[in-house]
Amino acid sequence: MNGELSVVDAKSESHRFKSWKHKGQNAETMRRARNEMSVELRKQKRGDQVNKRRNLVTEDSLDESDSESKTVQLNNFSLSEIVENARSGDDQVQLNAVQQARKLLSSDRNPPIDDLIRSGILPILVACLRRSEYASLQFEAAWALTNIASGTSQQTQAVVDAEAVPLFLQLLQSEHQNVCEQAVWALGNIIGDGPALRDYVIGLGVVQPLLLFINPDIPISFLRNVTWVVVNLCRNKDPPPPIETIQALLPALCELIHHPDTNILVDTVWALSYLTDGGNELIQMVIDSGVVPYLVPLLTHTEVKVQTAAVRAVGNIVTGTDEQTQEVLNCGVLKHFPALLSHHKEKINKEAVWFLSNITAGNQQQVQAVIDAQLIPQIIMHLHKSDFQTQKEAAWAISNLTISGNPDQVVYVIRQGVIPPFCNLLTAKDNQVVQVVLDGITNILKMAGDTNETVVTMIEECGGLDKIESLQNHDNEEIYKLAYEIIEHYFSGDPDGELAPDEQPMGFNFDPSASLPSDGQFKF
Repeated sequence: MNGELSVVDAKSESHRFKSWKHKGQNAETMRRARNEMSVELRKQKRGDQVNKRRNLVTEDSLDESDSESKTVQLNNFSLSEIVENARSGDDQVQLNAVQQARKLLSSDRNPPIDDLIRSGILPILVACLRRSEYASLQFEAAWALTNIASGTSQQTQAVVDAEAVPLFLQLLQSEHQNVCEQAVWALGNIIGDGPALRDYVIGLGVVQPLLLFINPDIPISFLRNVTWVVVNLCRNKDPPPPIETIQALLPALCELIHHPDTNILVDTVWALSYLTDGGNELIQMVIDSGVVPYLVPLLTHTEVKVQTAAVRAVGNIVTGTDEQTQEVLNCGVLKHFPALLSHHKEKINKEAVWFLSNITAGNQQQVQAVIDAQLIPQIIMHLHKSDFQTQKEAAWAISNLTISGNPDQVVYVIRQGVIPPFCNLLTAKDNQVVQVVLDGITNILKMAGDTNETVVTMIEECGGLDKIESLQNHDNEEIYKLAYEIIEHYFSGDPDGELAPDEQPMGFNFDPSASLPSDGQFKF
């Protein structure tokens, strides 16, 4: 796995910043923070789905049945002998040599990929792909090249540089199914290396012949491989796949989402999650495909792997516009969330709260939908006692609500007991969380209306005031400014935030235009 997302360059960060969904006070700060969370989630996605796969040796794939005999035979052939024999004009000698190379590459630990590349065998293996009259040799060569392409980017590039890709595409037409399937696997590894090779293979015409394999007659193992390659075609968003490719893939994904095989279903939903992570235009394409009503019920699938992929996919959709978010809400998505918020997997909890944080960032009708679904108490519960990453998402959900919601909705959240657990996060070591909570508290105090004094008392009684006061000495400028402003406006002895001069609270009138008396003293 490569860590392409461990560092986000300024340009892509700026793009995400502009497109993130939020509005209201402090929107820009909040957008940036949500984007960082999105980057973290995308990193995890790469851990969830493997983008390259090696075809390992199995008992059925070898002539020998005993593992010791395999080892002895491999040791009896030096690499130079294998390369020499692979050049042989004797078909059987050549086949045996290529098979030995494939077995070396299929070993479970530390296959000698670089040694084989340095040996000069790559052009020989690629030439073997042309032997349409000798399917066994094509298959063994394709298998060996598949495993070389499963390695590092440099190793994958070596296969591409040997001009293997056009020949793999030709093998998709082979009358031998095992040769076709091995070619699909090899192409999947090359496409999975990253956007550059993905687009190179797309440019050579991989999509249509690949989609022809999605039919009722294909064996399940073959269809799993095809679906995995479709996932790799959808993967990577910098840049995303060509629009024409997405348009071609979406009907296939709409078909595969009904497949009973769990592996195929999981890969299909991950493919949709990658597409919906590519911005509002791609989100709209997924919505227009008609797949969303079939995606939403998968949130409560019996397999956790399916649920994980589904919550990511629908979560990505609701990072779009309010209208796109509404498409998901119209499918009754919120009825699935009591179960997701009480799921035994913490990761599901976190992503469920992440999803809701983007609903509470929507319009007031969408905020009300979360309230009506009685999900606020569960969000507050996670704010109170979940894993920190889930607490962080819950803080976002509440803070977003204080921006997007109306005063009645904010008062409802206050009455559900949000203040104490919200204030408890003010001692977090994560500056982003502290700032989000301070923003939320500021908004709550602004919108509390007649309950303002009650909120002030709640904050004092739960120890929140002490925490805010201590934050006035924080190293982060934004944090200490927010803390100072809260104290100044709401806790400085004036419950209304400021005294109006003409109200004469103590029986005298203050005239700011009056000049100082000549003796320098005011007389009362």
